[in-house]
Amino acid sequence: MNITDAELVLRLRNNDVSAFDSLYRNYHQAVYRNILKFVKDAAVAEDILQEVFARLWEKRQEIQAEQSVGGWLFVISFNLSVSWVRKKLKEQALHKNLLDLGPEDHMMIDRKNMDEEQYSLLEQAIAQLSPKKRTIVTRCKLEGKTYDEVASELNISRNTVKEHLSAAMVKLNDYMLRNGDHKYIVLFLFFFTCHNASN
Repeated sequence: MNITDAELVLRLRNNDVSAFDSLYRNYHQAVYRNILKFVKDAAVAEDILQEVFARLWEKRQEIQAEQSVGGWLFVISFNLSVSWVRKKLKEQALHKNLLDLGPEDHMMIDRKNMDEEQYSLLEQAIAQLSPKKRTIVTRCKLEGKTYDEVASELNISRNTVKEHLSAAMVKLNDYMLRNGDHKYIVLFLFFFTCHNASN
């Protein structure tokens, strides 16, 4: 039986550990790859992955069934990865101009509702796309599928997947840069773009 993410989220909200296990099985590889490409350290990526799913369990009552779990996990993994990279770079005093955020930026990043805002922005940006591009972005970027997997599922060529994804990323970048906080969104888009970059 093919259980949807929405069904799993409903069960998760009822403290169903098997639903959590299913979501972990479905998404942990994509989330891990996502993190690893950003932090470039397998041990750190594994730690952040565990933190991402720990937060999924902790915040299970806040997740709505109609939300994209893949999108939610993506945003959480992004924020945790950026926090780690920022800390590391600060320690090494590298790339100071990129990540040396001022007091207001730190307050913004630490805001309680930052995850929700980024998730909402990502959802809004994806909603601007055509149905075909929306499907391809979701499957390639949020579900971690390869071009070949998505091409097979949609019965289109690999090149068509790449072309749709490339066009979609231009629109997503434009929408998010126009509607999000510029400095932080640049990092968010880098994280989003590097996900499956070697696909």
